[in-house]
Amino acid sequence: MVYHERVAWAQLIASVITLTGYIAVLLMQSRGGDISTVDWLPPMLWTIGAGIALSIVISILWGIAAGLRDPQSATASDIRDRDISRLGGRVEHSFLVIAGLGVIALCAAGAELFWIANTMFLGFAVSALVGGIARVTAYRRGLV
Repeated sequence: MVYHERVAWAQLIASVITLTGYIAVLLMQSRGGDISTVDWLPPMLWTIGAGIALSIVISILWGIAAGLRDPQSATASDIRDRDISRLGGRVEHSFLVIAGLGVIALCAAGAELFWIANTMFLGFAVSALVGGIARVTAYRRGLV
């Protein structure tokens, strides 16, 4: 597995873990009541930071393990990696645009700040998940 594929997997794993954790925290704080009344900002900021940190830690540990097995190919990269990265970026950007349009619509409708912020956050999360899935799929099945 090449470096960029390991990074894609690490980001995908970190995204799933942190998004699940964020949703669980919000649901626990709401205790079955109105979820829009919970204090969402600290958990959201912690989730963003934890997602970045977890992705880095997974990438580093996986890179060390790969380097011990095959030092030559642990950091190898070629044109295919660049093409896959571009593909994942295009997929991610598409979902960010959709989330942005949703936020604009919520603002126009006068929605509560909770829904506006969480729509954008979910847009970032879905973008990362779908982009990661696109990258991993491209590595496994190839670019067609």
